[in-house]
Amino acid sequence: MRLFQLSSISLRRLLVAGFLMAPVVPAFAMDAEMLKVMLMHPELNGGQSRPAYNIPRETVDYNGPYAPGTIIVATGERRLYLVLSDHKALKYAVGVPRPGFEWSGTERITQKRKNPTWTPPASMRRRRPDLPISMKGGPNNPLGIRTMYLGNTLYRIHGSNEPASVGHAESSGCIRITNADSLDLYDRVKIGTVVHILR
Repeated sequence: MRLFQLSSISLRRLLVAGFLMAPVVPAFAMDAEMLKVMLMHPELNGGQSRPAYNIPRETVDYNGPYAPGTIIVATGERRLYLVLSDHKALKYAVGVPRPGFEWSGTERITQKRKNPTWTPPASMRRRRPDLPISMKGGPNNPLGIRTMYLGNTLYRIHGSNEPASVGHAESSGCIRITNADSLDLYDRVKIGTVVHILR
């Protein structure tokens, strides 16, 4: 014999109340700023007409020659690896330079910026006169919400306001990464980190 019986409506009310009172735990670690940005701008989760290249970062085995703390960008594979200790690496999906803009070499991270202002280089503005002279930082900025500058070049590893471009060869030389992954990588690397761009 049941001690009490709930109607389906009462049960639904209890479940909703319990859900609303339960603590909200994000599906992956993110700071409060990013959570706010993601809620205000659902397009950062790939809510665009073209689906985002949604491959989560993962920890993989690594037995290569580079030391822990090194970044390797395998442009043909469209992946970025951050070498960890114990023969492991973090693997991120990235967007890479399009044909005619490919490059390779070794650089160091010389600057890190949160919500950077985007100033298209003169060469880019000649190709695209419709571009602004500069654009204030924020989630709609082409550099995304975190940027890591590579040496004295015009190139960067940066977030993107076009998550669907990640996994493709569409950039003018930069390495694009989703805004969520740019947050994660930004917090793991420091000024002076060595970056190998491999073709």
